[in-house]
Amino acid sequence: MTRTALITGITGQDGSYLAELLVAKGYEVHGLIRSPSAKSLGRVEHLRDQLKIHYGDLLDQVSISAALAESAPDEIYNLAATSSVASSWTDPILAAELSGVAVARMLQEVLKICPRARFYQASSSEMFGDVAELPQTEATPCHPKTPYGAAKAYGHFITVSYREALGLHATSGILFNHESPRRGLEFVTRKISWHAAAIKLGLADKLALGNLDSERDWGYAKDYVEAMWLMVQQDDAKDYVIATGKNHSVRECVEIAFDEAGLGDFRQYVEIDPQYARPADPNRLVGDASRAEHDLGWTPTTSFENLIRLMVREDFELLSA
Repeated sequence: MTRTALITGITGQDGSYLAELLVAKGYEVHGLIRSPSAKSLGRVEHLRDQLKIHYGDLLDQVSISAALAESAPDEIYNLAATSSVASSWTDPILAAELSGVAVARMLQEVLKICPRARFYQASSSEMFGDVAELPQTEATPCHPKTPYGAAKAYGHFITVSYREALGLHATSGILFNHESPRRGLEFVTRKISWHAAAIKLGLADKLALGNLDSERDWGYAKDYVEAMWLMVQQDDAKDYVIATGKNHSVRECVEIAFDEAGLGDFRQYVEIDPQYARPADPNRLVGDASRAEHDLGWTPTTSFENLIRLMVREDFELLSA
C-alpha cells in the first residue's frame, strides 16, 4: 500500500532532498507552499510531475486544515520555518510565528484531522545557544541566544507536549548545521563556495565575511533527511540529535573552498566586515548523535571537506552554464 507524506517547506533545501528520497521510496508526496502564483517550484521543479502541491500558509489555520484533509497523510514533515538566524533578528515576531506558534497550529490540526499520522518537527541546535555541556545531547538544557533559537525551542517543546500528553506520534530532529549546493546564498558555507567559484571564473573579486573563527558542527543535508525519515519509521517516537560530532571553523571552510577552486591563499580575496558578525553567536555547538546511531543505525556519510568541495564544484557548474 502506497504511503502518503505531506512536507511543509518542500521547496527549501531539506524539503527538496526529502521529497526526492520519499519519491524514490514510492511515496505519494504532497507539498505545502505559500504562493499559487509561482511559475517555478524552485528546488523541486524537477519533481513537479511527481508531487501534489497545496497552497497555504502556516500562519493560516484554515489552509493548514485544508492541506491535511486533502492529502490525508500517513507522515507529516514540518520543515517550514524562518529561513535563517540572521533574518530572525530582522523580524523576531515573524520568527516566533513561523518557527514556534505555527508548530502548535499544525499539531492542533493534526490532532483533529489525522491523529494517527506520524509527525516530524524540524528542531535546531540553535535552541542550545549558551551551551551547558559539550557535546550536546537530547537531554542538554536549552538556552537560546537568538530569536530563531527561542522560536525553535517553543516548536520543539510543544511537539514533546503533544506526544507525551495527547499521544501523537510526534518526533523532533534536533539538527545541527547541514549544508549542500541547494543552500541559499545568505548562508556562510554557500556564500563561500559560490564566491570561490565566482572569483576563479572572474565574476567576482572579493568575499566579505564576519568572524572566521566561528565554529559549527556542519554536515550534509542529504544525509540528514535520511535521518528524518528513519525517525518517523520508529514505533516509539523520540527526539534525536543529528550531527557529525565534529566542529569546523569558517576559516577551514574558506581554505577548503579556495583550494578546490585553485585560488591559493584565500587571504588575498577575503575581507572582514563587521556587519556579517552575529549579534550573539552560540558557544561551541557540537552534537552527540549516539542515540540516532543506536536506534536508527544512522551515521553521517559525507565528511566536511568532501561537502565543501562538492559545493564548490556544483557552483562552478552553475556559474559556467
